[in-house]
Amino acid sequence: MFNPFTLENKTILVTGASSGIGRQCAIDCSKMGAKIVLVARNQERLDETRSLMEGDGHLVVCLDLTNFDAIPDMVKSVVEKVGPLDGALHCAGISNTEPLKLYGVERLEEFFRANVFGAVMLTKEICKLKNYNKEGASIVFFASVAAVVGESCKSAYSMTKGALISTTRALAVEYSKKRIRVNSVSPGVIETPINANQNYMKDPVLRAQFEAKHLLGLGHCTDISNACIYLLSDASRWVTGQNLVVDGGYTVR
Repeated sequence: MFNPFTLENKTILVTGASSGIGRQCAIDCSKMGAKIVLVARNQERLDETRSLMEGDGHLVVCLDLTNFDAIPDMVKSVVEKVGPLDGALHCAGISNTEPLKLYGVERLEEFFRANVFGAVMLTKEICKLKNYNKEGASIVFFASVAAVVGESCKSAYSMTKGALISTTRALAVEYSKKRIRVNSVSPGVIETPINANQNYMKDPVLRAQFEAKHLLGLGHCTDISNACIYLLSDASRWVTGQNLVVDGGYTVR
């Protein structure tokens, strides 16, 4: 049966694979036939993700991506073990709800290191010769609707996600000659462990307000993993430099 969305014979690296959207992406990509390299900081939770996946040959790598000096050796080791990469999902990141008056430079740097610098430094290594499939590869950054629609007390998160959308466009042009596509996904509010501790999810009144802003209700991790499967697959072979908004109608109002 013809299936342009299959990930058979593809090797995909997924960061933030220990929980939430990253975990679901790893699981669902494995169900589509991909071999997955799971990357995150917590070995125990990575092993749990691995136990939920289908197929064989998956690789677990325990690494904090803000340890930038370790990234080149990690990518080299991964390629030696599983071969060139066909794609990468940059799911790792941090979120918050804090007013600007509480920020200092150090706090802002923390957000850029976790949400931007790690993903960019990893992409730099993946896009080096012999580290990616020369027939074509797909890089997917995780942005957010917070990058295009304002929400109070989300400035640090929003600015880092906006940076990723800009990075997506620039790198799509830069790497097109190498047949590497670069896109981003911007989720709306998704029910994940990282969001569960946010005030807008814990407070029943605030949660109801956020649910009302999403025409189709709050999203699930599979809503995002399905979008990522499309961007990783040959079905999107003519798509690059785009920010795919998956938000249940949040941004149309």
